[in-house]
Amino acid sequence: MSEPFIPHSRPALGEPEASAVAAVVRGGWIAQGRQVEAFEQAMAKVTGQSQGVAVSSGTAALYLALMALGIGARDEVVIPSYVCTALWHAVRLTGAKPVLADIDPVTFHLSPQAMTRVLTCHTKAVIVPHMFGLPADIETIKRHGVHVIEDCAQTLGVTVHGAPVGGMGKLAICSFYATKLLTTGEGGMVLGRDKSLVGRVRALRQYDEQHAPECAFNYKMTDLQAALGLCQVANLEGFLDRRQAIAARYHEAVRKAGLVPPLAPPGREHGYFRYVVRLSIPVGSALERARALGIGCRRPVSQPIHRYLDLSGFPETEAAWKRAISIPLYPALTDAEVNRIAGALPAILAG
Repeated sequence: MSEPFIPHSRPALGEPEASAVAAVVRGGWIAQGRQVEAFEQAMAKVTGQSQGVAVSSGTAALYLALMALGIGARDEVVIPSYVCTALWHAVRLTGAKPVLADIDPVTFHLSPQAMTRVLTCHTKAVIVPHMFGLPADIETIKRHGVHVIEDCAQTLGVTVHGAPVGGMGKLAICSFYATKLLTTGEGGMVLGRDKSLVGRVRALRQYDEQHAPECAFNYKMTDLQAALGLCQVANLEGFLDRRQAIAARYHEAVRKAGLVPPLAPPGREHGYFRYVVRLSIPVGSALERARALGIGCRRPVSQPIHRYLDLSGFPETEAAWKRAISIPLYPALTDAEVNRIAGALPAILAG
């Protein structure tokens, strides 16, 4: 009898989450309310910001953060090509122009050097995703004097030289999609210290909340989602401990395959939202091997943005797309599943 297939991602949900959501249902108030307010406060503490505004998705959070900064037509916003297309869509929705930049070949982060090459007098902001659980070099990017939006969708609860990720940019955003570090099913949040910016996000989150009519929309989160999120925040430290323990188990197997495991540089923690390994063979071959063994490995980014747009000039992004693989790693994995994956890695990854 064949062993069950191990999916690439699976949310860590249990009785506390079920009970919290049921309590909201029994209470009768299921729209945006006190649970959302409590969730916003909890996430502000996680990121080291003073305020949070919960919204309907991570993409909505990106869009509202850009709008709060006054970004629009004739402005440019730098984003990496090696990222999901939500960033490109959010910038386009403001009327601004998304400008793509290449990545660092080791960290997979937006390369500060590549970013410098595409800066112009029209550049108003840069969106910096902390990729796969590893904090990006925000301080170097901030030196260029443009607004920095931290995208913490993949990295929460870890620190850079003792400072929490999410507290270094002008604004930060996160996503609570089903596969993220913390989940509310769908949802997102904008976080910041500047009261005027956060207030503008709050005003744009829903119509009829302003003194004068403005083009706002309904981007609200429900108390049902927030109740789920509060349980997840309470478990964040345990989630990270579990992820780091699984990563340590994988490191040994990756070295046996003659490859380099993803490690954090000094002063930075790694949350291992994804366990990403750079291969010596085409990623397609490794994905076929994994599938044959019943393990759901994937490309870390399904397709870089420059490929959708038929652009060239992104060599490091191209190399990552062709040679990087993401191994299943999440708190809901059982010890037996972890052992099975670790045991299969040399066969999956070997050149």
